[in-house]
Parts: sequence; structure tokens; C-alpha cells
Amino acid sequence: MNTAFFNETIIHPIGFFIAGFTDLSYESWFWGFFIIYLATLFFNIFLMAIIMHAESLHTPKYIAIFLLSIVDICYSTTIIPKSAGAFLFDSKFILYETCLTQMFFVVYFSEMESMSITILAYDRLISICFPLQSVTINTNTRMIRIILISACIPLVVDVVLVYLITRLSFCRSTVINSYFCDHGPVFNLACNDFTPNWRVAYFSIVTFFCVPPALIIVSYICILSALLKIKSKDGRRKAFKTCTTHLALVAIFYIPLISIYLTSWIKLSVDTNTRIFSTSLAATVPPLLNPIIYTLKTEEIMLEIKKIFKRKTSISKIRY
Repeated sequence: MNTAFFNETIIHPIGFFIAGFTDLSYESWFWGFFIIYLATLFFNIFLMAIIMHAESLHTPKYIAIFLLSIVDICYSTTIIPKSAGAFLFDSKFILYETCLTQMFFVVYFSEMESMSITILAYDRLISICFPLQSVTINTNTRMIRIILISACIPLVVDVVLVYLITRLSFCRSTVINSYFCDHGPVFNLACNDFTPNWRVAYFSIVTFFCVPPALIIVSYICILSALLKIKSKDGRRKAFKTCTTHLALVAIFYIPLISIYLTSWIKLSVDTNTRIFSTSLAATVPPLLNPIIYTLKTEEIMLEIKKIFKRKTSISKIRY
């Protein structure tokens, strides 16, 4: 497919071939992907159902957790089913338009994952550091506004990011060294100038994957400072344990992605298998663990689950 743009002919291929792993056996890897995906769907839908069912959970904190569950489901869905199907059934060809669509949604929901984690850190900061004012500072309306703004910013950036891909010519290789239509490996295949793509990619990386973890670290420094003032040793230990778990989830999401982005940034070549392992780790593990951690470590949700099971047990006894 050829398109004229000013005096330059832009060559768009019919599609791309997804290379995937170069040396490793990918069948078992993607079966694992698919099992993780099903578990991710189950736990996130279960958590969302609990939050929707219980009016006591209709608070800013659980609105943020509800958003995270939606993003977790969407993020996993944009990558895993298509990638698993491609490698399990040896269907690695993807149409050009389908590739750009997948690229947009993968980038958007990865950025929204980052924004959602940051919003939860903000909520925790307000509730722990400003306990008396938290009800007035962080209202449901304000949380929804924050979420809407957080959803719109990456949307605008990613429309530009994908539009710039359509300005590239692909006259050499059409083999993507990744397991999905990964933005970086795709624009690196172009045979014309992709400097604008690099610039938007850098802006996206700094805005959504460097600034948020920096803000999260600052917020947790404030949180830990506030926790040290708690007189009860048991309360302080419990709070520290919860914070440690949340920080572990943050690390699992950010560290693999930032490592890949930084190596690309300083022009170091990244082994295909390493890139796939790092990006897949960030795309699969946090969406699976987030609902489990926020369920098991949250007393309000565990209380609602117990109520549901007690109600079902009571109904069963009445019937029999």
C-alpha cells in the first residue's frame, strides 16, 4: 500500500510478522500466559463485583482500585490472547491496521496502569498523612476528576504516537522482534527518518514511566515518615507490611519496563528474549497480583466477602 505525503512516497506493508522468542521454547511460555490471563480475569472481575455490590466500598480508595482492575483486564487483553494464539497456532502474521490498533491499546493501557498505581499512591498518601482532612481533600467527585484527567493525557499522546507510525515507510524488513506490535521495534524497522517517533516515545517514557515512580517514591517517603509516628507497634508493623507489599508490586511493574527503555535510550542493543521477558513480566504479573493483594490485604473487602458467604450459607440452610 503506497501513499503520497508531500514529495515522498510512503510504503505501508500489508502486515508484519511477529518474531517472538529466538531461542526459547515459546509453547510452554504462552500456555502459562493464557493461564495467567484467565486467573487475571477471574480475580479482577471478582474484585470489581465486590466493590460494586458493597455501598460501604463506594469511596475514593475503592474507585481507584476499581479503575486499576479495569485497566488490568484491558492491559492483559490487548496482549495475551492475540500473542498466545499467534504462537500456539503458528499464526504470526498481523495486518498493518490490526498492528497499529494493538499498538495503540497496549501503549495506552500500560500508561494507564502506571497512572492508576500513582493514583492509589496519592490516595494512600492523603489517608495516612492527612487522616483528619482526608474526607474533605479526597472526595469521590475529586477522585473521578483525577481519573478522567489521567485517562485523557495518555490518550492524546498515544494518538500522536500511532499517527507518526503511519508517516513511516517500511521498505526493508517487516519482522517485529517482539511478541506483539511493540512500538519501539516497529518504528525501528522504518527506512525513512523516525526522529519524531523517538521524540514522542521519549516524552511518553518520561511522562508515564519515570515521573510516576518518582512521585510514588516521594509519597512513600512521606507515608513512612508518618508511620514512624504511630505509637502502637502492632499498628506500625501492619502498616509497614502493607506498604512493603504495595511497593513490591510497583517494582515488578516499573523496573522491567524502565530497564528496557533506558537501554534503548542510551542506544544499547537489547536481546529480543530479554525484551520479551521484561515486557511480558510487567504486562502479566501486576494485573494478576493487584486484585489478590488489594483483596487479601484490605479488611473492608475481606469483611464484604465474609458477608456474602454468610448470606449464601444462610440461604442454603433455609432451603434445606
